[in-house]
Amino acid sequence: MSEKNKEIVEKVNAAFAEGNFEGFLSFCAEDMEWTIVGDRTVKGKDAILQWMASMAAENPEPPKFTVADPLIAEGNFAVARGDITMKDKDGKVSHYSYCDIYRFQDGKIVQLSSFVIKTEAK
Repeated sequence: MSEKNKEIVEKVNAAFAEGNFEGFLSFCAEDMEWTIVGDRTVKGKDAILQWMASMAAENPEPPKFTVADPLIAEGNFAVARGDITMKDKDGKVSHYSYCDIYRFQDGKIVQLSSFVIKTEAK
């Protein structure tokens, strides 16, 4: 189970980095809940798709991700951390560090908690 969950997280991050929101959501349960800690909680695939589309409108280029080793998985949980670089519609580049905690049920992501902080360029 843990290795399968690691593979799913790798595919989810790749889809998100490509701007492939449907690909991202294909690994999620219909009632998935995504919490950006300190910002918002979005529930359900339709609401998450709308939120992702609004982010894409503000950031014309997909974000650039780096996932730090190791990707950790145990039982129904997986944890990924790394860095994100995003460019807004005015061309301003912002850098972030993140830690995502995924909870799985029946091979689908049912909950995602994202801790994201703005950082200086590395």
